[in-house]
Amino acid sequence: MSIEVFRDAWGIPHLRAGDPLELAYAQGHNAAIDRAWQLEVERHRAQGTSAAFLGADSLDWDRFARQARLADTARRCYARLDEPTAAWLDRYVAGAADGLREGADRAPQFAATGLAPGRWEPWTPMALWLSHHILFAGFPSKLWRRRVMDLLGERAVALFATDGIATSGSNGWLLAPGRTANGAALIAGDPHRFIEDPGIYQQIHLACPEFDVVGLAVPGVPGIAHFGHTGSVAWAITNAMADYQDLYHERLRRTARGGVEALGPDGWRSAAAHTETIEVAGSEPVTVEIVETDRGPVVIGGPDGTDGALSLRYPPRVREELGFAALPALLRARTVADVDRALEKWAEPVNVVLAADTAGGLLHRVAGAVPRRDARNLLRPVPAWDAAHAWRGWHAPLPRAEVTDHAVMANQRGLAAPLGVEFSAPHRADRIAELLAGSGRWTGESMAAVHTDTYLGSTATLLGLLAGLPRLSPAADRLRTQLLGWDRRMDRDSVAAGHYAALRSAVVRLLAAEPVLAPLAEPSGLPELFAPWLSLTARIAFALERLLAADLPAADLPAADLPAADLPAADLPADDRAADDLAGDGLLPGLLTGIDRAELVRTALEQLAATQARDGTAPPTWGDTHRLAPWQALPDPDPTPDPPPGPALGGDHDCVLATSCIPGLTDLSARASAARYVWDLGRREDSRWVVPFGAHAVPGHPHHRDQLPLWLSGALVPVITDWNRLTKETGDDH
Repeated sequence: MSIEVFRDAWGIPHLRAGDPLELAYAQGHNAAIDRAWQLEVERHRAQGTSAAFLGADSLDWDRFARQARLADTARRCYARLDEPTAAWLDRYVAGAADGLREGADRAPQFAATGLAPGRWEPWTPMALWLSHHILFAGFPSKLWRRRVMDLLGERAVALFATDGIATSGSNGWLLAPGRTANGAALIAGDPHRFIEDPGIYQQIHLACPEFDVVGLAVPGVPGIAHFGHTGSVAWAITNAMADYQDLYHERLRRTARGGVEALGPDGWRSAAAHTETIEVAGSEPVTVEIVETDRGPVVIGGPDGTDGALSLRYPPRVREELGFAALPALLRARTVADVDRALEKWAEPVNVVLAADTAGGLLHRVAGAVPRRDARNLLRPVPAWDAAHAWRGWHAPLPRAEVTDHAVMANQRGLAAPLGVEFSAPHRADRIAELLAGSGRWTGESMAAVHTDTYLGSTATLLGLLAGLPRLSPAADRLRTQLLGWDRRMDRDSVAAGHYAALRSAVVRLLAAEPVLAPLAEPSGLPELFAPWLSLTARIAFALERLLAADLPAADLPAADLPAADLPAADLPADDRAADDLAGDGLLPGLLTGIDRAELVRTALEQLAATQARDGTAPPTWGDTHRLAPWQALPDPDPTPDPPPGPALGGDHDCVLATSCIPGLTDLSARASAARYVWDLGRREDSRWVVPFGAHAVPGHPHHRDQLPLWLSGALVPVITDWNRLTKETGDDH
């Protein structure tokens, strides 16, 4: 094989091979060398075997991965691949398998856990992809909505409409050639995900005689799915916030022979059932029953439960298709038309896509698989035995829009509105558009000013209540004066931003303690895996803007906060209109009319002022408490109660610099920009990128965390594609 590996000054791998199959092998081999531990952890998570070495904390995930049939779905999707895509995937897996032993010898986590690299199957990359994205469509939010409807009434759901608990989000924007200094299009943005160490995205350069592509790859998966630049065309995505997964209430019963039956529209039908054993490090093995009905695998409850069972229906399980045929097609793309054609094969997850080429072509569209079904399916679990809730084909064609000047995608209600229920508030999208309007000569270098903008657009409601408070104590009045004079930027060195965050958290906690909301704080009895979606404090935190203004007409509130139910019916296809009882007369529910929100804000302000006066210390800045808290897959044999804090961060959930915490619970940020990129269509080498840590995953390696200072400051690393500026690697250089 004619494979060459080069590195740039940041250790980023640049791979060159004689043909696409050799290159796929090289990509898999490189991923195993640089990120062996990450690959093995993700393989185990996809198979539901991670608790065997990570311990009981991983048991809930392993149980879900098995019940949801992630590995089996990947097998089925692989079996349906066309022959060329399957051969390409096979070579990637062969490269990963050949590199894992060497990679494991370099990664100390293997010795620390006693884990040895396991067998990679041809379908393993597809299982990893499913594992990463199974929660992207947010089906656990339907558990929350059911809980709100059952305990507080159906109209109360609109109070909490938000994407705040979502596992992913992103910013992305495209500037047409007329808006840039060099007369060529620019695409920039940053995917927001839970921050992992090592990171979910790997900067990489893949070249062979057929194509030459730079982009952000997902370790363990071949090609460049989400963010790439081939030299003549570039693309990027954000989560479309589409709803394409359903939960069904199942009625299950045991048969005389020990089997399981499920009640469907046509009566009782046999369900597939078997048991599996999950090994747990430091604990006894756990047996789990796997049940699958005609709707899908049962992920909550079972035949012997007292509260019923819920099955999950999701497109890859139904269609046996992930869209992997799009991946080699994207590598070969030369124009936006090529990208557009490739994305016709895409399935999971559902994305909003921006693309541009050197000939001036521009693309803005949704890609993926979204089923057509009754609108109530989008809101909460629905009865499996009612034929009205069956899927009825697929949305096609998916929405697209013409780009003439610029396009912004930030998970807001927009292009994908007919396909979802809850979207991000418009603050990030509006702020990006406002910033882009400030210049007509943008460059790749100047994009950092957008990436790192810390203006918080969701402050108006809380600060408005604050401004109207009479009869404050002197200390509270001084604090209010400081907050009202604040520039609303969540800068890490800002004392006022720290005050605002502390006040916001206090308000969230006081709201969560209100008796009318107390039922939502009771234990749900659902698996702990879904606790983030069911946390009352978290839900209040991300819906605070709406909750503090809940008596206002819907027209006075940000439209992007509202579920699809609150849009005019004419704006939605008939089968996607949400329940009429969520639309009402245009007024939000009066559930909170008994709560004096101004008095609640006063109480929070006085408490904060009194605490600061009592402590007598310098007030903290936002960065003193808002710190990075990445997830690492490694059991700690000697856990310390107070681990050292991560680096200080600026930004906040609704800032363009999106560094999410959970006000009322913690200021620590586990979700932020998993990468930043700028794709320049005038000259690819003027493109830039950065990741939170580094190109290499081995602790102590020179390139393990060398990009962290740049990521924290907003700086970007140049994209190098000139082979003469790279260093060729020998076998001893890993």
